[in-house]
Amino acid sequence: MNSAPVDLSSDPATSHAETLFFEGNRLMATGEANAAEACYRQALSLVPDFSEVLSNLALLRERAGALDEAEDCYRRAIASNPDCVQNYLNFGVMLGNGKRFSEAEAIYQKALYLAPDSAPAWSNLGVLLASQKREAEAENCYRTALALDVDYAKARFNFAYILLRQGRFVEGWECLEARDWYRVLARYFTCPRWQGESLVGKLLIIGFEAGHGDMIQFCRYAALLKEQGAARIAVVCHPALKTLFATLNGVDEVFSLHDEVPKSAWDFWSPPLSLPYFCRTRIDSIPARTPYLAAEPAKVATWRAQLPASGLRVGLAWKGNPRFENDEDRSLPSLDVLAPLAAIAGVNFVSLQKGPGEEEAHRPHGGLSVLALGERIEDFSDTAAIIANLDLVISVDTAIAHLAGALDKPCWVLLPDYQTDWRWLSTRSDSPWYPGMRLFRQPAGGGWETVVAAVTEDLRSF
Repeated sequence: MNSAPVDLSSDPATSHAETLFFEGNRLMATGEANAAEACYRQALSLVPDFSEVLSNLALLRERAGALDEAEDCYRRAIASNPDCVQNYLNFGVMLGNGKRFSEAEAIYQKALYLAPDSAPAWSNLGVLLASQKREAEAENCYRTALALDVDYAKARFNFAYILLRQGRFVEGWECLEARDWYRVLARYFTCPRWQGESLVGKLLIIGFEAGHGDMIQFCRYAALLKEQGAARIAVVCHPALKTLFATLNGVDEVFSLHDEVPKSAWDFWSPPLSLPYFCRTRIDSIPARTPYLAAEPAKVATWRAQLPASGLRVGLAWKGNPRFENDEDRSLPSLDVLAPLAAIAGVNFVSLQKGPGEEEAHRPHGGLSVLALGERIEDFSDTAAIIANLDLVISVDTAIAHLAGALDKPCWVLLPDYQTDWRWLSTRSDSPWYPGMRLFRQPAGGGWETVVAAVTEDLRSF
């Protein structure tokens, strides 16, 4: 958001436009987008070439999905003030998100021409190049940004993604520490943050961070820390994970975000995604003993009675959280993409979808028959019990895949070509995090047809 003071004349109209600009900024900062937009539009009615207003209005229209209008505002802002680097950076992000890579790169190059010492411009160009798998060039951009500003956390965090994707864990985990997702934990707990000190006889609480899948993947470290001498370990997690996490190896107590969590009953706290860094995890030392979660026997029996009694039982999950930054690429457009699986005889498909996409299981097309269970699933302990009764799980990159892996259930994960998540590394068809997992990757350029064809062929002989 542009918020710098503007140099306007003392003319009443332009002075009023400036007042509207600052009021719009205040409203935008508090999340009152519609009111902010009204202020900006009124300001532009007074001063049509007000660059900072145009830029901020572009941001609002972009967030609202009005991309054509946002682009027009960005172009007008740049034309009005061609020396403002931030306008180029904001516009470049929008173009990159729209996969207009060559246009975005040209915009960033203009920004760097104006400000060759801009760490944000180098970092943004690095993100763009990394998303095109031009990782050597991206690395050079990140290192340049950090050479210009060693404290520029966004560049360090962005750099972590390609380092970890390449399995360069020594530097990758260190760069991941530049994230700020866990600031709420630092403000909450009165004990110090764990940074690798001896835990012999100590009490540690692992705080909440990121999504369900992240918690499932990284809370495995509780067992490792117990082996290192921790006397007691607690976890704070999403409410939907609380019952399931009661079975987590090495954990003595589980709190959900809805519970009152003691602030000072611990010797240390830690965000879960920092545990690999302070445990000095490398590719060959990932704590990959599975299962480290378990389904409740009573729930397993309850769900078994609701599943087909014969034939192969295969769970399906085709959509993740739509708020995830790359969800458009990592999730399937619809269940219909998996219709070729219907050609395989003797397979019973079970929907593990909860939330987005859940209703699709009631009306599959292409001859695919799916048992819809979503409305009966209360939390992840139910999902775990269903998975325990299955022979195989086929999932996109979402928490279901992590859950199946943690339960040591055979799982086939369908991965996008564009911005594949770092935890699946590059090119591999297996995962060192989950020994029973197979990875099916889109070909260069994307598209699910090849992936589904490969899954269909392999399922025939599973």
